[in-house]
Amino acid sequence: MQKLSTEEIDSRLAELPGWKLENGTIVKDFGFKGFTTAIEFMNRLVPIAEKLNHHPEWTNSYNRVLVTLTTHSAHGLSKNDFTFAKAAEEVAAQLQR
Repeated sequence: MQKLSTEEIDSRLAELPGWKLENGTIVKDFGFKGFTTAIEFMNRLVPIAEKLNHHPEWTNSYNRVLVTLTTHSAHGLSKNDFTFAKAAEEVAAQLQR
């Protein structure tokens, strides 16, 4: 997996509202109606992570899920980080309706 350039990262990040660049990772704190919905968010993303063979670092606290993405093998951000981030946005939108 190839590390993205600063320009590529900035361009892709501009398409992801609420995501921030922090210490070579992209991060977003998702909020949901309750604990069950937060866990459902994570569970729906598990098959996507498996398919991409790209697994997030995430934490859950009641109705919040903090997602942190980077590609360790690329020593930075790769297209897979942004593919997963877009999937997370889609799943969150489905659950927040």
